[in-house]
Order: sequence, then C-alpha cells, then structure tokens
Amino acid sequence: MKTIVLTGGGTAGHVTPNIALIPILQKEGWNIQYIGSKNGIEKELIEKENIPYYGISSGKLRRYASLENLKDPFKVVKGLFDAYSLLKKIKPNVVFSKGGFVTVPVVLAAKLLGIPVIIHESDITPGLANKIASKGAKVICVNFPETLKYVGDKGVMTGTPIREELFKGSAEQGRKLCGFTDHKPVLLMMGGSLGSVKINQCLREALSELTNNFNVVHICGKNNVDEDLKDTKGYYQFEYVSDELPHLFAMADMMLSRAGANALAEIVALKIPNLLVPLSQNASRGDQILNADSMKKQGYSLVLEEEALTKDSLINNIQELYKNINTYKDAMKKAMNISGTEKVMTEIRKYK
Repeated sequence: MKTIVLTGGGTAGHVTPNIALIPILQKEGWNIQYIGSKNGIEKELIEKENIPYYGISSGKLRRYASLENLKDPFKVVKGLFDAYSLLKKIKPNVVFSKGGFVTVPVVLAAKLLGIPVIIHESDITPGLANKIASKGAKVICVNFPETLKYVGDKGVMTGTPIREELFKGSAEQGRKLCGFTDHKPVLLMMGGSLGSVKINQCLREALSELTNNFNVVHICGKNNVDEDLKDTKGYYQFEYVSDELPHLFAMADMMLSRAGANALAEIVALKIPNLLVPLSQNASRGDQILNADSMKKQGYSLVLEEEALTKDSLINNIQELYKNINTYKDAMKKAMNISGTEKVMTEIRKYK
C-alpha cells in the first residue's frame, strides 16, 4: 500500500492544509500517518480526523536571544532520532511537510533515509524552519508567485490546499450560532489560532459604534473571551472554531484578519472582502506585511498597519471597506481558483 507521512504544526495554519489533503488521499487509497509535536495544536486537530498520530520532541528555532535557545538544539537532535526511528518503521513513499519547527527533524530524517520530501511554503518568503528543511526537499510548493525566486529550481506554483467543507456553510446556521436575529451586515474577525491581543482590544473598544451598523463575530483566541461583553447585542465571541467555521464564513459580509498566508488563501477562495492588519516587523519576520502588500496590490484587501491601529482608525477602515465592498468582490471574482489541493496532489502522486 502507498504510504504518506504528513507533518506540520505549531499553529493551525501549519495543519489545516494537511487536513484539506486527507479526504483525497483516503479516496485514492493512501495509508496516512502524521508526525507532529507532543503537545501542539496539531495533535488535537489530527486526532479528530482519525489519523494515526506520532508526537516527537521539537525545539523552537528562535531568531531572538533566549535561555531556551540553549536547550532547544538538544530537543531538535532528540526529535531527529525520534523521526528517524518512526520513518524507518513506517517506510512511507513520500513525506509532505507543511512547515513549523516540528517538521525540521522529520524532513532531515527523511533525507537520511532517502525518502522523497515535498514542502509547502505559504508565505512569500520562506520561514526559518522551511529554509532549513528545504535542503532535504525534492519539491517546494508555493502559494505566491513571488516566492519562486526564493526557492530556486525546486519551486512549483500550486497555491494552498483548502478544505472543501469551507465552501459548504450555511449563512442561516451561522446566524443561529451567533444569535443574530436581524439582517445587519456581518463583520467576522479572525486573529489566528492564538488570537491577537491588540486587534482584540481595539475591536472591543470600537464595539459600541460598530454594532450600530454591523453584527460582529469575534474569534478571539484561547482564553481571550471577555465575559463582560457576553450579553452585548450584535456581538458574539468564540475562543476557537472548527465545525462552525464554514457557517461563519458563509454568513460574513466582510472580514477583519491578520495576514497569515493560509487564512488569506481561504479568504480569496471564498471571495470575502477584508481588512488586514498584518503582524508588525517588531513582532515577526515581516512575512505578514509582504503577504498583505501582495493582497492589496491585487485589489483583494484593504490594509491597516498595526502601528496605525487605533479604535478610530479601525472604525474608519471598516466603514471604507463596506463602502467599497463590491470593488473587492469584483477583484476576487477575477482571481484564479486559489485552492491548491489538486496541484499539490499532482506532486504527491509522482511518488506513489
């Protein structure tokens, strides 16, 4: 039987594209195994898919000074031995890596064992983990055409795999989930699986004005629900969503979001006008700024820099987005089918 090992973790964005591939892999008769970290978000998400899951030791490859940097090389080495042992036992035809720190030992172990590796890079510029892992890859699938110049001859433009269920939501079901009984336009805020403290704060400060004209759905991240706002009319909070997400997407007229590449792929595929607040250069390597700039240039998004984010600037930009909502819809209608599921599968099938 043809066997594939999927790997990726640390954030939901490093897992959901793998989940998008699972139904097709199953339909085509692949034996699917997953290697992730011992306690990362990927463990819960993959076990819900009834896929065999193996947790390995993993260290975070930090770009900043930290005492943990002294420990993490040992964790990476331990992860390499863990991954080598697992891959030698599983004997996969191919490894598909979505990125995140846990993938580095998996890809390096696969290279030592002569197992073909396909990497997927969602952002315009490769992250540190994928930069290291790319040396062991046969193919590097990318989401933005701008990325091809960074990855060389291994690069293939595929787009990002997107879960089919995201296209099957019910706006009516979304309104029931949130208790919205009127038909005001809906603003959906997503700050990533870990949430966004600054956007959460500004959105809540702006609620009294925003809810005059919009219903607001706020996916605020784990432990970030504000109990004092639970009874606010026209406002509903989620810590994190899974099965509810297709219904929230179907209901949303607009989105407020960070600029993680996987979220952007879903937004464009679903044709939802959006305001992006990318992570600042101070808090990241700047990949979200580049992602957001690409979206803005293509006419898909309005962009508000985090340094300029205040209650008033947020309200003004949301009002501007709604005023020009059809312009953004029209631009996204002209976009190619951005779901890369089939193109990624084409690369995987070469190693069956």
